[in-house]
Amino acid sequence: MKSLAAVLLVAILLQLAGCSPPPDPVTCTDGTSNCTVTNTYGSFTDRTICHAANVVYPSTEQELVAAVAAAASAKRKMKVATKHSHSGPKLACPGGSEGTIISTTRLNRTVSIDAERPGLSLPHSPYWYGLTIGGLLATGAHGSGLWGKGGAVHEYVVGLRIVTPAPACDGFAMVRELGADHPDLDAAKVSLGVVGVVSQVTLALQPLFKRSVTFVERNESDFTAQVAEWGRLHEFADMIWQPQHNKVIYREDDRVDVSAPGNGVGGLFLFRSVPTALLVGGRAIEEQLQENGTDIARCAAEQEGATRQLPAFGFTNDGISFTGYPIVGYQHRIQASGSCIDGPEDALLSSCAWDPRIRGSFMYNSGFSVALSKAPAFIADMLNLRDLNPDAFCGALDGRVGLVLRYVKASSAYLGKHEDSIDVDILFYRSRTDGMPHAHADVVDEIEQMALGKYGGLPHWGKNRNFAFDGAIARYPKADKFLKVKSRYDPDGLFSSEWTDQVLGINGTPNIIENRCAIEGLCICSDDSHCAPEQGYFCRLGKVYKKARVCSSEEDY
Repeated sequence: MKSLAAVLLVAILLQLAGCSPPPDPVTCTDGTSNCTVTNTYGSFTDRTICHAANVVYPSTEQELVAAVAAAASAKRKMKVATKHSHSGPKLACPGGSEGTIISTTRLNRTVSIDAERPGLSLPHSPYWYGLTIGGLLATGAHGSGLWGKGGAVHEYVVGLRIVTPAPACDGFAMVRELGADHPDLDAAKVSLGVVGVVSQVTLALQPLFKRSVTFVERNESDFTAQVAEWGRLHEFADMIWQPQHNKVIYREDDRVDVSAPGNGVGGLFLFRSVPTALLVGGRAIEEQLQENGTDIARCAAEQEGATRQLPAFGFTNDGISFTGYPIVGYQHRIQASGSCIDGPEDALLSSCAWDPRIRGSFMYNSGFSVALSKAPAFIADMLNLRDLNPDAFCGALDGRVGLVLRYVKASSAYLGKHEDSIDVDILFYRSRTDGMPHAHADVVDEIEQMALGKYGGLPHWGKNRNFAFDGAIARYPKADKFLKVKSRYDPDGLFSSEWTDQVLGINGTPNIIENRCAIEGLCICSDDSHCAPEQGYFCRLGKVYKKARVCSSEEDY
């Protein structure tokens, strides 16, 4: 039987010229009425279906103001949905069935640019470019870097215009313009979408530059020491820990002059289009290994995949092939990837790996950050957990990548990082069957609970499961300042929802206590019923972080 990684590698090598772009996350049964909204994966973290009364598609700021005014005058809840809706949590869901979805699909143009300074670059962005500027600001999305202002996009915002509800005497909606020195900008530039709809953003760009990238594979001997230092040695540094293979991939990534030779492209293989038949076949193998495979089989599949890995994670020297390091290319071609959303429609012969219209990849993507000062101890704990049972990591994590560690600098944003941090991204298997455990699920759960509980970490606003957000707002020193701005901008909470009220500590908790809730990441288990006792998964203490409560199989504990 072919391994999953081998199948996906063949898929990449055979990728087609076209690609079916992802579907609109908003669908309606009656024109623009009786709608549902989801995310790009086709499922929110709690698997619920989000309903709305209608959707509007403004294409200008004037139309956006009219949309907000119409909803505000009727006291209807509102939420913004972006073109691809990449957040796992329910940030785009207004709640109930009477709300309005404001789609920003048509708000997609450059309003102006400094014509006196041709050739400009945005220094940082997320690694995936299928995001809108409003969406990535709302969730605090970022690249990787500690130099200068750091890797978070919101640090380069020098002005924005935001549409908020208003009293009837002001027409029920108003445009607020926030300049670089406006005291409310630190609330609006990372807002979870609860203070209004961003209509325009002004970014501080830099002269066009190139980057020189080299991925260096090393053992783990100095991993704990390097995690606190690596981000200060290279401007765009990151690290990838591959615990199954006892190695760390260090990204040496620095700015070079625009005259440096090279036309490299950062085409990460995870974001390329793949023939649908191969995605479906790969998922079937993955499900078989999860449900009926052994640790030996899962580790063998990952080891085979490692020998077939695309060089440089899919980066190329010329947009076609990899010929050697360093890879030198323009900033906008190196920083982000996402070619699976760019190709012409091909009737689903190929697609992004996670397209919900096919039975391809279905994963959790958890993100959280730990203060850089605490990162060495956190890494040491993860190494200790791995060493207790190395084979468990084969089933627990997506072996194609591992754990991606990116650097994020302290921010003035009220809901941004309050100190320099290392951000951890984990991809791992998710069953399409509600409440179905996956192999060694306790590994990821213990790592997350360790980061959040023992080390005071913060969940990524746009990618994590419910339990990670419980009590998180208390770890933001300026949360009260954010909530005061929110109350002024939207006193009736029309841009808030049950979910955002829970996450922001206003009302209730994001935890959902029910049978198998811990399997779904909806709670931290306190009873065996929160796991899957019928299948041999019980609530147990963590192996390294003893305060963790995780669902472990009898044979693992």
